[in-house]
Amino acid sequence: MASEIPIARPGLTAQALAGQVDLHCHSTASDGILSPAALVSRAKSAGVTLLALTDHDTVAGVAEAREEACRHGVSLLPGIELTARWGRRVVHVVGLNVDCEATALKRAILERDGLRHTRALQIAERLEKRGFAGAYEGARALAGPGVIGRPHFARWMVEEGHVTDTAKAFKRYLGAGKIGDVAVPWPEVGDTVDSIRASRGAAVLAHPLKYGLTRTRLQALLVDFQRAGGDAVEVVCGQQNPVQTREILSLVERVAALSGQDGRPGSPLLASLGSDFHQPDQPWRALGCVRLPAGVEPVWNLWQTGAIQVQ
Repeated sequence: MASEIPIARPGLTAQALAGQVDLHCHSTASDGILSPAALVSRAKSAGVTLLALTDHDTVAGVAEAREEACRHGVSLLPGIELTARWGRRVVHVVGLNVDCEATALKRAILERDGLRHTRALQIAERLEKRGFAGAYEGARALAGPGVIGRPHFARWMVEEGHVTDTAKAFKRYLGAGKIGDVAVPWPEVGDTVDSIRASRGAAVLAHPLKYGLTRTRLQALLVDFQRAGGDAVEVVCGQQNPVQTREILSLVERVAALSGQDGRPGSPLLASLGSDFHQPDQPWRALGCVRLPAGVEPVWNLWQTGAIQVQ
């Protein structure tokens, strides 16, 4: 059951929407390369005026990012990208404008901390058996105080000369079906949406095209997400083919129509976007590289602003 707690309104100004908007990016608090401060500075240089820091399963970088955003005149939404489960599929739900001190969010983060720690130990054990000694210590050092994930193991393997780049690390050892692909009992999508809503945030289904679902299955995911109380979907994530964007928008419209037909609860899904920035040498997901197509209702309409008023 979706939380009845209303979404917070940060009072965005017209200036916040004067430049580029990027509502999905990562720092060293999770698996990004740049510190939260350096990320904000880079976003400013790219013309971003509204930014959400959405590290994986943590809000540890938000305070540093907020301080830097104030110095640069960038409007920052505190965010998070929570790992969740839809059936047997791992999906991600972005929380925008969350209350970082909310009990529900702290509980959700703590649960995932435990799951990530257990997974990291299991990945390291499997890699050790394949002859990669010191895998956990290496990945832990790269993660620093941030949450540890498979990208840290991939970067360690590159630094140690086991593979030439992180893509090969995933292809050979860490990707789906490989020895480093450890199944994790992540919380379900509905529970994840509840955690975000109880933290006064907006729940956004992240990068729907990355799950490898058929059109039918993707529509089913969108239906379940909307009925669980989800607020929006990333119709654009990084640089993508316009045909793909139209496909997502078509599915969102179909889900809205189905909701009206069967009388099930849930509001139409709004449109969100983000670069999914992790590091500077990936131009296809550079900060501020994305735009919403014309004619969609953006997720920031949930918040009262000087430029767009809530209808």
